Amino acid sequence: MSAPAQTDLLALDRAAQDLLFRAARTANTFTDEPVTDAQVTAIHDLIRYGPTAFNGQPLRVLLLRSAAARARLLPYLSSGNRAKTATAPLVAVLAADVDFHDRLPELFPHRPQARDWLTDRAARAEQARLNATLQIGYLLVGVRAAGLAAGPMAGFDAAGVTREFFPDGRHETLLLMNVGRPGPDAWHDRLPRLDATEVISIR
Repeated sequence: MSAPAQTDLLALDRAAQDLLFRAARTANTFTDEPVTDAQVTAIHDLIRYGPTAFNGQPLRVLLLRSAAARARLLPYLSSGNRAKTATAPLVAVLAADVDFHDRLPELFPHRPQARDWLTDRAARAEQARLNATLQIGYLLVGVRAAGLAAGPMAGFDAAGVTREFFPDGRHETLLLMNVGRPGPDAWHDRLPRLDATEVISIR
């Protein structure tokens, strides 16, 4: 008997695998079809179950729809990211809530002392950034699960965006993400991926 194909070892069917990973791409152009509040809520209701340390869920998402909000953001972007961000139907500013520990009595109730473990702001901010970044990965896959394309971007002045949109100092901007239906010439050729033997080691 021949060995099963790798795709046969996965619980997701082939179409779902392709939707989330193989056929999904980082989009650089988008149609003008809007991304609705209902779609955003459905994505969040799916990805909120991804694990985070202490169940802290520090990711905060600011959605920019209006031209006025885009105008505030664009000066902080690198030149290569401005046009696609100006025309994407939805732009998400993805930030870490550095004071996420305030919600731990509610979110991690079996350890009432958990909030007190994170009184040091620097250590707490590191936890917030790490776990919010993990949640951004879930969000990217959730956008794809909704049949939409995501265009995550790191080419921007994060400190400037934080000052512009989160002046209270509680949030730290980590990433920007354009979301929508892919437009014409939305992506470049697929780049190489490392093989499992180059990534995984066993001892």
